[in-house]
Amino acid sequence: MPHRTKLHHRDQVKQPVIGISMGDPLGIGPEVVVKALADPLIRQRATFVIYGDNECLLAAAERAGLHPTWFRVASKSVGEELPMFGDVTVIDYEIAAQLPGTRAPSREGGLASKMFVEDAIVDAMRPRDHHRHLDAIVTAPISKDSWYRAAYKWPGHTELFAFRTRAKRQAMAFVSPRLRVALATAHVALMDVRDVLTIGRVHEPIALGHEFCQQLGIARPRIAVCGLNPHAGENGLFGDEEQRIIKPAIDAAQHAGIDAHGPFSGDTIFIDAAAGKWDLVVAMYHDQGLIPVKLLGWDKAVNITLGLPIIRTSPDHGTAFNIAGKNLASENSMKAAIELAAMLSQCTSCTPNAAVVRPPSSS
Repeated sequence: MPHRTKLHHRDQVKQPVIGISMGDPLGIGPEVVVKALADPLIRQRATFVIYGDNECLLAAAERAGLHPTWFRVASKSVGEELPMFGDVTVIDYEIAAQLPGTRAPSREGGLASKMFVEDAIVDAMRPRDHHRHLDAIVTAPISKDSWYRAAYKWPGHTELFAFRTRAKRQAMAFVSPRLRVALATAHVALMDVRDVLTIGRVHEPIALGHEFCQQLGIARPRIAVCGLNPHAGENGLFGDEEQRIIKPAIDAAQHAGIDAHGPFSGDTIFIDAAAGKWDLVVAMYHDQGLIPVKLLGWDKAVNITLGLPIIRTSPDHGTAFNIAGKNLASENSMKAAIELAAMLSQCTSCTPNAAVVRPPSSS
C-alpha cells in the first residue's frame, strides 16, 4: 500500500471529495468499484471515500488480480472529520461475516447497502466547509428486492435521495455518449403509469433536463418529448394522454423559454436524438427511455438524479447477482459515473449549496 499520509484538512484536498456507496455487497458493486479505482486516471479526478466493506473489496481485488489502492478505517472510529488517506479511503462497516453464502437478494444485503448510502447522504448534506462534507456521491447498484426483504419500501436510490435531501423536484435521467434521457415516471408499474402521469410530472423532467443540459455547456438545449401511446396517440385514436397531459406540459415549458417539442412517437424519436438532432429526450416511462439508452451505450451510460441539492450519479446497471464474484463485470459505467460526478463537482454553476439539514429518519 502507499505511504499512509493523512489529509488533515479539506483545504489540503485540491480535487473534489467523492463518496462511493458500495451497493449490495453480494452483487457486482465491490467489483466495479475496485476496478474503476484501479485506474490511476480515475483516481486523479478526486479524493474518494468508499462507504462499504473492506473484506468484500479485498476479495474483488484479489479475483481481478489488482493490488489494493486504498486505506481502511473502521466505521466505528470515524468522528467529525472524514479520515482521508491518499486518494482512496474505505470506511469499513465490517459486515462480510454476516452475509449469506449465496449471491442473491437478501435481507443482509439490503440492510448493508442502505446503511452505506444513508451515511453518504448525511455527509453530502453537510455544509461545504464541514470536515465530513462530500462534493458528490456515486452509488454502486443496490437490489430493490434486498431492500424489500430488509423492510425498506423505497423503490430505489432516486426516491430515497429525493426524500432525504427534501428535494422539491426530482427526475431520473441518463447520460450516454449518444443519448441523454430524462423520465417522467421511473419506478412505476407499467399498468399504473397512466394513473400517475400529470402535467406537472411531465413538465418537471423537461425543466430539470433543460437546466442540466445547460450545466453541461449546451446554451439552448433542444428537447424532444415522447408520447405515451403508440404513434403518440394518433390524434386521440389510441389514447388522449398526449392531448390532455403531455402537450400542455410542453406548452408550459415553451412559455418558460424552453425549446421543447412534441409529443413524438417513442418508436422513432430516439433515432433522431442519436443522430444529434435533440440534446435530450423526455420519456414517459422507464423502459421507453432505458431501452434505447442501454442499446446504444450499455457500458458507458450514467444514471443521475436531477433536482437534488447534492450531486448523485450511478452506473446504469443493476447488481447482476448471476455474474457477481466471477470477475466478469465491466467497470466502464462506474468510471463514467465517477467522471460525471467529478466534472459536476468542479463546475461552480453545477454544484448546489447544500443546506445544513439532517435527513429525516424513516425506513
